[in-house]
Amino acid sequence: MRPSTLPAALLLCTLVLLPLHAQAAPDYKSNPKFVAAMTEGKQLERERQIPFAIEAYKKASKIAEGKDATLLETIFTLQMKYGSFKDAAVTAAALETIAANPTDKSYAETKRGHALLYQAGEKNKTDLLNAADTALKSAIADYPKNASAHYLDGQVLARLNQIDAARDQFETCLTCVSPNDPSYLRAQHFAEDPSLSTHPMAPPFTVTALDGSKFSLDAMGGRVVLIDFWATWCGPCNEELPHMKKIAKEFAGQPLVIISVSWDSDETKWKNFIDKNEMTWIQYRDADHRLSNLFQINSIPHYFTIDSDGVLTAEMMGSGSDVEGKLKKLIARAKTTPPAQVNHVDN
Repeated sequence: MRPSTLPAALLLCTLVLLPLHAQAAPDYKSNPKFVAAMTEGKQLERERQIPFAIEAYKKASKIAEGKDATLLETIFTLQMKYGSFKDAAVTAAALETIAANPTDKSYAETKRGHALLYQAGEKNKTDLLNAADTALKSAIADYPKNASAHYLDGQVLARLNQIDAARDQFETCLTCVSPNDPSYLRAQHFAEDPSLSTHPMAPPFTVTALDGSKFSLDAMGGRVVLIDFWATWCGPCNEELPHMKKIAKEFAGQPLVIISVSWDSDETKWKNFIDKNEMTWIQYRDADHRLSNLFQINSIPHYFTIDSDGVLTAEMMGSGSDVEGKLKKLIARAKTTPPAQVNHVDN
């Protein structure tokens, strides 16, 4: 996971805002070379050959003379996913030049600030953070209700140790996000303690579990969270199941919440497996991989431990991971830390 993973609901900068009036398809879209480059890019993307997909899309963008906003959006997203943050900032700048209105320009500027923030990395390179701050403030000037820009600038300012200014941005972000949104509690936590935003955070989410209950990551109120990505058809996951059951039993009554997230497509098979194996903790089926994509995982079993402040403390893959040892330390710390005062969200 990259530092300070952004809430999906706050990534408004990934939206493509098109002009209000429909326009005829540009001539380049019927160009055989453009069609061939796009087809190649999509195939490479499906095969997860991201660097080659980016190059194919760039070829298509050149044919489009850099005027296809949707294509530039795609290139930006893949560059960010692959960690090519410097290139992503250049792509975002290209989006700014073709923005149809101030709102479109705001989201493009937000993308550039996002890329510059990630480019600054854990070393918090001041020049890049200052450049990100400038881009994000421009985004806010162009569209004051841009929640992503306020949220990201809060992160930037916290890394620049401008804590009061960071708090102001997170508080403003709260006015742009519905209290029912999973990202609201995260922004609220950061407004209360902006320094938290400088730590690697698990993305916020709210899901409806198998038993009908709502699970919201940021509403755990001082408890440790273990997220287990698995599937009934996964051999290594089945090997780990006795260990998971042991953890659930050993830490019963402790400040720990376990949620297992399944990749199963067959709902009946999944439910029967859970019932047969007496998996009594929170269960959620992620058939469309929406949640898995938030955590950027491509293989199972896969575990994440999150401390009582919501900070992502460990990511473990495969069988034999020392999940139990990490949980003992986190739970011991949680017991000595007063629970955060959290306003639970009614969905």
